[in-house]
Amino acid sequence: MKTSTNIIYLTLLALSLVVTSCRDEETEFIQEPAEETLAANSPVASLMQRTATNDGSFDNILDGASCFNIEFPVTVYVNGEEIDVNSEDDLDDVEDIIDEFEDDNDEIVIQYPIVIILADFTEITVNSETELENLADDCGEDNSPDDDIECIDFQYPITASLFNTNNELIESITITNDEQMYDFIDELDEDTIVTINFPITVVLSDGTSQSIASLTELQAVIQNAEDDCDEDDDNDFDDDDCDSCTDDVLTDLLTGCSDWIVDKLERNDVDLEDTYIGYVFNFAADGS
Repeated sequence: MKTSTNIIYLTLLALSLVVTSCRDEETEFIQEPAEETLAANSPVASLMQRTATNDGSFDNILDGASCFNIEFPVTVYVNGEEIDVNSEDDLDDVEDIIDEFEDDNDEIVIQYPIVIILADFTEITVNSETELENLADDCGEDNSPDDDIECIDFQYPITASLFNTNNELIESITITNDEQMYDFIDELDEDTIVTINFPITVVLSDGTSQSIASLTELQAVIQNAEDDCDEDDDNDFDDDDCDSCTDDVLTDLLTGCSDWIVDKLERNDVDLEDTYIGYVFNFAADGS
């Protein structure tokens, strides 16, 4: 009887050790989330998604639409001249041809089919100019209110940690671009606890970088930057030519360089640049 009792005690002790060992092993995988969590449909989540939304205004010279952009490469014919647009930089070549003469009728013809990328990064194949124009009309007029925030950008990569309701780490996700950030926010659900691994860095519209240490700080910074720049959501591709420069800015420009020459001068549809061949111009701050 005593032997049987000892066996029972030993069995219970062994089971106790196994349970304790399992619990100790489980705790090695439990990580407490940070104090702030990124909740689905929260104000900061909305601001983050709007910051990551695809900005389609940079190629308005081609499609006349700010709510989507054309996927490169694309072939266009500008006043009859073929241009292969492989990157945003190639749009300068398109603008140069259009700006070459002020009194001509400019024409841009796109070679179809093309693919456009919407604000939510959905891709659509477009087969004709009529289809493109209809989609552009849906964007609204120039500078219409939209959801995307263009005056601040995330600096990637950004890492997020996902926990279950027991505060157990499910996985860590590395986000490397706006599309991934947009989808990440879009797929948040209330059953998953999400934290951002701070600090992260954002880039403001003036090119400066700012380190962010928390979701509360991130929300405040995005809200402050939301309307802090011209989003350029219009079809006036010449509005980057310093039309709003002040007299002081122009004076500094003219006096800061020497030996100006006349490269192009037209008055009343008459080209006059040949008149100034061999001349150089220098400007003083007093206007002389």
